[in-house]
Amino acid sequence: MNYILFDDQKVREDMKPLTFTKPIADLRFGINTMREKWERILDEKTSSLTEQYLAKKYPLVKADDNILINSSVCPSVELLKEIQGLKTNQALVGKEKIIAMNLSLDNLESMETSETNEVSLSSATLCLNNPWDLFSKLDKVLAIDIEVITKGRKSQALSKTNNVIGDKQIFIEEGATVEFATLNTTNGAIYIGKNAEVMEGSIIRGPFSLGDNSVIKAGAKIYGPTSIGPFCKIGGEVSNSMIMGYSNKAHDGFLGNSVLGEWCNLGAGTNVSNLKNTYDMVRVWSYRLETFVSTDLQFCGLIMGDHSKTSINSMLNTGTVVGVSTNLFGGGFPRQFVSSFGWGGFSGFKKYNLKKAIQVAEKVYARRGKEFDTVEKNIFKAIYDYTI
Repeated sequence: MNYILFDDQKVREDMKPLTFTKPIADLRFGINTMREKWERILDEKTSSLTEQYLAKKYPLVKADDNILINSSVCPSVELLKEIQGLKTNQALVGKEKIIAMNLSLDNLESMETSETNEVSLSSATLCLNNPWDLFSKLDKVLAIDIEVITKGRKSQALSKTNNVIGDKQIFIEEGATVEFATLNTTNGAIYIGKNAEVMEGSIIRGPFSLGDNSVIKAGAKIYGPTSIGPFCKIGGEVSNSMIMGYSNKAHDGFLGNSVLGEWCNLGAGTNVSNLKNTYDMVRVWSYRLETFVSTDLQFCGLIMGDHSKTSINSMLNTGTVVGVSTNLFGGGFPRQFVSSFGWGGFSGFKKYNLKKAIQVAEKVYARRGKEFDTVEKNIFKAIYDYTI
């Protein structure tokens, strides 16, 4: 069977700016991306049905028989049984969304006009609907990820220099280094990825995961549930946040109840407010509705798209949303919604020069041994045109 992870269009719009640069399937939620979660349980590779400007990087693979799965839904054994039980041209439907479809090639080619027979979902699902779900639902998904990834495996031995509190699992992958740290598992497990490093003096409270080749710098304070993707450098104070990967918050400063995309950098002393002085529910910018909407959360900090950056001592207000490849600098609080390719801060913004933005991205990629190629540049151009 050919498996396709499709973008739920409403969710895709609501998850912006994080989905400007990738399908929903390639958002990291917990240890893994949604795609990695599905490919593990399916034991099959998947392709994507997403926006046309992303199709070159995330191509669609078609076959005579296709199962399409809503990529905003986390997998489970029970859900998989329901999906695999679908007959040709049947759709599995939940209360608010299509969960999966079994489509012949002809019906896949004419999806918008093809008819399917609906089957009601019976199993419970964990879904992404808004960017803040990535941290507010993180405790649930981290518990699942750590259990699935470590099941039947043995952790690398934890150095005796560490101070351990609590009796929940600590799993250390091969090549990881953890020395003279305090690890508290009272509220959840701790997972340290391959070749990652937790430097001396760090204090980590689970649930927590650290991606492959990432570094927690000396003296950092991490409060769970927090998940850090691969190739990140993290210092200072971080609480209940999701950091996608290839991003740095390497210095002192506070980041709480927040989501950082890939290739972001927070300058030294950057601080993010995650609670209003009035203790009201936090409102954030909705790309789909083009207005501010309530998160129904009292704690919500920063949602930042890929390739965006702050300068030293930047201050960001509660519920700030920053688009793709934006540079924030200067004193004072910038506005709470900053579009993609912004250049400025409290005093105002101008449009970031696209050529310069691409040059910076090329340099950042090169530092990780990657190439910011023509495909990546065309995605940048499409987002740039969208923001005009």
